[in-house]
Amino acid sequence: MDTALNVVQLAQDMVAIESESRISNEAICDFLEKVLDQAGFDVERLVYTDAAGVSKHNLVARKGAGSGGLGFFSHTDTVPGAPGEPQAWKPFKPAVAGGRLVGRGSCDMKGPLAATLVAAARVDPAHLKRPLWLALTADEEVGYGGAYHVSAHSRLFNESWPHFGVVAEPTNLLPVYAHKGRVKFTVTAHGVSAHASTDRGVSSNFLVAPFLAEMAELHQRLRTDVHFWNREFDPPTNSLNMVLDDGGCATNVTAAKTVCTLDLRTMPNDRHGEVVAIVTEAAEKHNLELIADTFDPFYISPDSEIVQAALTATGAAKATTVPYGTEAAVYKDFFGAVILGPGDIAQAHTVGEWIEVAQLETAVDVYGRLIELLCMQ
Repeated sequence: MDTALNVVQLAQDMVAIESESRISNEAICDFLEKVLDQAGFDVERLVYTDAAGVSKHNLVARKGAGSGGLGFFSHTDTVPGAPGEPQAWKPFKPAVAGGRLVGRGSCDMKGPLAATLVAAARVDPAHLKRPLWLALTADEEVGYGGAYHVSAHSRLFNESWPHFGVVAEPTNLLPVYAHKGRVKFTVTAHGVSAHASTDRGVSSNFLVAPFLAEMAELHQRLRTDVHFWNREFDPPTNSLNMVLDDGGCATNVTAAKTVCTLDLRTMPNDRHGEVVAIVTEAAEKHNLELIADTFDPFYISPDSEIVQAALTATGAAKATTVPYGTEAAVYKDFFGAVILGPGDIAQAHTVGEWIEVAQLETAVDVYGRLIELLCMQ
């Protein structure tokens, strides 16, 4: 058992190891596997190859015997840098200044991950009545690939899932009982490319235009019709967004292909099934190709045992909801989950990403109290 881990130093060590989703996260998993081993965990490594042929690694760790218990669920990948990032910003050279840890992934979510690991490392397994778990996954930022792989293939989890889990995404240490999901519609119109002066072409932009007009009306309807709202969320709407791409077609050429991408933010009990049907019927009516990719929303009763334990551990008055998605949507069928972590999501995915050192240190104590409540009593 290693009780000497420092949460800020551990977070810095992780930030310094590049692990953007586009590359392998093997190096950071090598580092974390050693930390877990020194902290007294049994560690399982699961490896898969992503769609681009890149090797990805997941770690599942358990301390203590028996069934049930509490798990902490985090991811090791980060978003890539934006084109033209300022040269003054050194994302993989972590720095502590003004009470903040600065670096890519410091907030989302290497800082929160470090807090879970430090809290878990402090636990003497002899004091555990139920096991303590950690799961560290790849590809959260690009579709939860690691979480799906762990759910299907982990030997340790297949032996016995924890009864409760904490997804340690940044929530300013407020317990979160629900978040939005997503439906991504890819709608494609195919035209015929030709010089516009010949009148021999068919513009895919004109083919898709009637569909776009209907989507503009739907966008306004979703913003104003409370039939589709869920007031537990802020905003309470589905936040339908649209992006168009005709390949940068020249103005004197008819576009051969136009892709309309719609992003619908779904919520529990929001009748988004009706919205999916509206979009599908409109695409079919205008003879457009349609592909829909769905990521489920997450919901657990705010009165559930895990949410109430999180309220006790944090001292917060009530649990809340968030508009972004997490791996809780993948794990919700396996255990009772709450989303709870240090940091503000507004700092995630930004140039100059940072997390407050004080919140990191407080998170270690909060997670320690949760372990005591759910694994040691």
